[in-house]
Amino acid sequence: MTNFFGRIFNGTEELDRVLEQAYQSALKIKDIEDEYFNGGKIPIDSAGNSGSISPNLRSEFEKNLTNAQVKLSEFRAKYSGQGNLTSNQIVKLRFVDGILAKYGSKPGGSIVLSSGQGAGQAGGQLSVSNPGSGSKDSLTQKSGILPRSIGKTINKIKKDLDPNAEQEVLREFRRTRAKTQSAVRFILVLIIVPIVVHYATKWIFIQPLISVTWENTKAEEQVFLHYEMKEKAFEELQNYKETLEFENFLKPEGEKYSEEQIEKAVIEKADEIAEESREESISALSNVFADLLSVLAFAVILLVSKRQVVVLKSFIDSLVYGLSDSAKAFIIILSTDIFVGFHSPHGWDVIMEVMAEHLGVPANKMLISLFIATIPVFMDTVFKYWIFRYLSRMSPSTVATLKEMDD
Repeated sequence: MTNFFGRIFNGTEELDRVLEQAYQSALKIKDIEDEYFNGGKIPIDSAGNSGSISPNLRSEFEKNLTNAQVKLSEFRAKYSGQGNLTSNQIVKLRFVDGILAKYGSKPGGSIVLSSGQGAGQAGGQLSVSNPGSGSKDSLTQKSGILPRSIGKTINKIKKDLDPNAEQEVLREFRRTRAKTQSAVRFILVLIIVPIVVHYATKWIFIQPLISVTWENTKAEEQVFLHYEMKEKAFEELQNYKETLEFENFLKPEGEKYSEEQIEKAVIEKADEIAEESREESISALSNVFADLLSVLAFAVILLVSKRQVVVLKSFIDSLVYGLSDSAKAFIIILSTDIFVGFHSPHGWDVIMEVMAEHLGVPANKMLISLFIATIPVFMDTVFKYWIFRYLSRMSPSTVATLKEMDD
């Protein structure tokens, strides 16, 4: 009796697993429809031809369509006779069946829910009907006379024998090359233009204006933006004085500096440090305004270059789709370890101190520690949610590879 109920439980678990795989593949097809075709049907005709869909996207679509067919056929084969279905199973069956029917690729046989059972009602029944007693195995059975793979092979041979096939390949290559060149140029524009705007505005307009304003409004002794700059200058001057006295101590008796000479050298060094600190303060203030203008330039480029943004997105999608699952997992692990991993606080500490120095603000250790204790944790949570909510639907194999690499 125990073995009997154990077999029933294992069989139910296997059915849920197979149905879930078919459902996930159907969800991916729906995501492609929503993202690239505004929720409409993907433009692939019954012969498998496509004119407005990229090869990578078409490959992803066909892979998920085939997987949904196979898993649904496997579900039908495992589910023999009549039986009760849960409301969750009914919802998933209706969804998968609708996606497959939309593309005319519903496998042989049909899945019929008994009358009176809605999508949200438990206890639905599944009846499996085969098109004939002499039908072949459900995994290979298709709605047409010939298997789908044979039709694809015939169409491929036709394309290869087409006199215009070479020209079509060349046209496709030129389109791909033009898209790549446009994307690379746009990336360079996004990088170079903000940098040029930053340095041009800083050295030509902002820094000279701030320098004049500083000299007219600041007292001569007020050359520091904050106390850390003052402490840094004092420490540098103190080290210089101690070094000078030590070197003077090592000199022979007739070559030693007098007290007046040492004091004069220290005063000259103090003036030099004060001038450097003044220039550093002016540069930090200039960086604030120059950075704002750079961000503004970056935003304007994105707003006026919507077509290039679309091309760039398509280019990035093709690169991502072209990566293997292990390569995707490697990039994900590398990125997360850098920004939210065990050693990431050291990197964030350096980044925050550099940014503080760049903008001329004090590197407050308490604020930096608070930032490190909150922002990377928030990023880690968002990233894990992204994996759970989206990546598991877009690329389950990548998630599986990621888990294996993490373990």
